[in-house]
Amino acid sequence: MSDVPGVNVSAVTAWLQATVAGATGPFEFRAIAGGHSNLTYRVTGSDGTRYVLRRPPLGHRLASAHDMRREHRIISGLRHSAVPVPLALGLFEDESVNDAPFYVMGFVDGHVIRDRITAETVLPLHARRAASESIVDTMVAIHAVDLDGVGLGDLGKHDGYIARQLRRWYGQWNAQKTRELPAVDLVHAALLEHIPEQGPATIVHGDYRLDNCMVGDGGAIVAVLDWEICTLGDPLADLGLLQVYWTGPGDEASAWAGSATTAEGFLDRQELVERYADVSGRDISALPFYVSFAYWKLACILEGVYARYVGGALGQRDPAELEPFKAQVEGAADKALSTLEMLQ
Repeated sequence: MSDVPGVNVSAVTAWLQATVAGATGPFEFRAIAGGHSNLTYRVTGSDGTRYVLRRPPLGHRLASAHDMRREHRIISGLRHSAVPVPLALGLFEDESVNDAPFYVMGFVDGHVIRDRITAETVLPLHARRAASESIVDTMVAIHAVDLDGVGLGDLGKHDGYIARQLRRWYGQWNAQKTRELPAVDLVHAALLEHIPEQGPATIVHGDYRLDNCMVGDGGAIVAVLDWEICTLGDPLADLGLLQVYWTGPGDEASAWAGSATTAEGFLDRQELVERYADVSGRDISALPFYVSFAYWKLACILEGVYARYVGGALGQRDPAELEPFKAQVEGAADKALSTLEMLQ
């Protein structure tokens, strides 16, 4: 058995057979997602049973990010809620075995919709509307989780979410930035001065978008994935971020390059907002603040990824090849500034 990047096949095989009930090797490991985020592999046993393995990215990792124990704890807890998540099967934290901690979860049948062609191919027109409604309803379910009831009441601090996020991401921006970008500094200062009053803390996914969910044939969300930056805090941060990641067929383009939801049949941003307000009963009058914050946070996140590319962590790249990525960072920062200016 030869290793695949990120997986010591013999060691992981031994662990799977000893830990996961019924797991039978040899196993086939195939990377299905990853790069600058946690790596995801489909694992297929000799009897055809499928699993999913998650581990941190190869190379340099931020100290506070890519916490396998935390991800495993979150999906384990959420199995006792209305939020659809894969079944957590086991966690292994000994880095001497596979270079980094990892966990294994059950495989969920469904689609990951990352582009318009995929959306139009796997989802008929009615299913696109259903997916639009389901992604909102699932977000409401995330924000309605009984924290203590699922054992996640101490996952993070309850108060001061936006202030903590501003401090965290601005610190990472300054640690990794490849050039000065005044819009990032201006928006940070303005957001810090106008933080809305936070209500009771809820789970905040932190990266909630269509391609971080699995969608069934009929459009329903069958699993929410990628919980690596989940914490407790202000639920409207998730709604603001979804406005950045989602571009409906009638919407202006976002700084985010994703095109999946531009296909006919998907709802537009404002329709998502109205459904969230109706289903959750929350006051969303301060939403423009959270949209500006989401664009700003996106700029900080993408700059970190861009810095890794420039530094060669993922191999040598032609600078011209990276230019569109650099422009996306700048576009997100400009959107954050223009959205904020609309509030003043």
